[in-house]
Amino acid sequence: MLDTHALIWLAGEPEKLSSEAIAILSDDNNRFYFSSVSIQEIAIKTALNKSSFSIDAEAITKGLLSADYLELPMHATHAYNLADLPEMHQDPFDRMLVSQAKIEGLALITNDGNIIKYCSGYISVIECC
Repeated sequence: MLDTHALIWLAGEPEKLSSEAIAILSDDNNRFYFSSVSIQEIAIKTALNKSSFSIDAEAITKGLLSADYLELPMHATHAYNLADLPEMHQDPFDRMLVSQAKIEGLALITNDGNIIKYCSGYISVIECC
């Protein structure tokens, strides 16, 4: 599953992804997921006029779906697991992504140092840069 940064880079700046991430994402034997949580994060940051965000959440979703990525919605079981997460920073979006990856048994492709540091061993993490 792609975290929000990896998703944005895949859609607009694939050269920022590591060779390992590119190899994994290029392998037709893998199934790829993106989270509705990432789409929410993009839409919220765009709506709040974050200076570095001017991304069309709907367009990125349509592009991912047309490339056969699967959307993973946030379910109640993912929410319950938030209480059991290892100590990490308090970004609610990151916490939801980690919870989804854990419950669904998915590797999380990320460049977030906090996720890599605190969640390796809790979930499978692939550094994307």
